[in-house]
Amino acid sequence: MSEESDSRYRAPALDKGLDILELLASSSTSLSQAQIAKALNRSSNEIYRMLNRLVRRQYVRRTDEDRFELTLKLFELANKTPFIRRLVSHATPVLRQFAREAKQACHLVVYDRNVLVVIAQADAPGYWSIAIRVGGRMSLINTGSGHVYLAFATPGERQTMLEDQKEIPLSELPEDFEQRLKTVREQGYERMRSLQVGGVTNLTVPILGPMGSIIAALTCPFIERLDPPDAPDIEAALNALIRTGHAISQLDQET
Repeated sequence: MSEESDSRYRAPALDKGLDILELLASSSTSLSQAQIAKALNRSSNEIYRMLNRLVRRQYVRRTDEDRFELTLKLFELANKTPFIRRLVSHATPVLRQFAREAKQACHLVVYDRNVLVVIAQADAPGYWSIAIRVGGRMSLINTGSGHVYLAFATPGERQTMLEDQKEIPLSELPEDFEQRLKTVREQGYERMRSLQVGGVTNLTVPILGPMGSIIAALTCPFIERLDPPDAPDIEAALNALIRTGHAISQLDQET
């Protein structure tokens, strides 16, 4: 669409609302009305009216300190899409079965607009677990989930994903990064020390769609369990995770 024709269909009020939502989504803390106005180069009155509507529609919450942050309404809307709803519905009981068998937590992620987003998870039985909350966002470069997504993407998709991510310039990727992805694809899983939490080994497998393309990644942040003494070791957990990934892939292809 040309710039001229694009200007004919502008919706300034909608743009302002979306700008606020995107700003709050990218902020690690809640923001005041003045901070939002300054960041968006808008007047305080403009921002006040828009924030008032977003709060009334429950997309944004006003804190007790008179600051603003996103609610989970956008996430809830995203989960109502047929693909996400179907995948979560199919995967949830299988994730719980894995957690019981391996005595480890696990989580399922999908790729969305340059990041990975957790859409489902299962806690390990008992008191001890490393869990990632639903809605959490993850790195493509420094996580097992990211490595699996990149490894099982087509070359064109991988290049686009790497170019769109904002974490690390392509020129600064590790020299062995491509070889690492090749190894992941050949062996069918990633097994790597967590770069976020000490003492955790990330085990990750792909979830494949009917045409063999990756649609999600399943990760177990493995921790060595000393109690109970018969807790499965990391090899047993990896084998169980591979079976679980195959089971979820098969369920999605059958419907």
